[in-house]
Amino acid sequence: MSLPIIFRPEALDDLAEAFQWHEEQRSGLGAEFMAAVDAKLEQVQARSKQFPRVRGLIRRAIVRRFPYGIFFVAHSEFVNVIAVMHHARDSKRWRRRAQGEA
Repeated sequence: MSLPIIFRPEALDDLAEAFQWHEEQRSGLGAEFMAAVDAKLEQVQARSKQFPRVRGLIRRAIVRRFPYGIFFVAHSEFVNVIAVMHHARDSKRWRRRAQGEA
């Protein structure tokens, strides 16, 4: 069963920021990044429980070709994306967002 994905506003901000950064590096790279994120989100929708837990109920899916992780909680009726972050970013950032989820 494919679960609907709900993004926290901060996660949408993460995506917009990452898209913009990649586009500034090379025209079209932002679109490639988003395509990789979309492909991973399809996997999350179809098989959310296959991804490892990183803290409490928080799971992480690693984006192919880009050093980003999608941090989410898989509920029975939907997937809640709390962050989309570069691996070098401080983990405290997504952990603060996870308060009440873990």
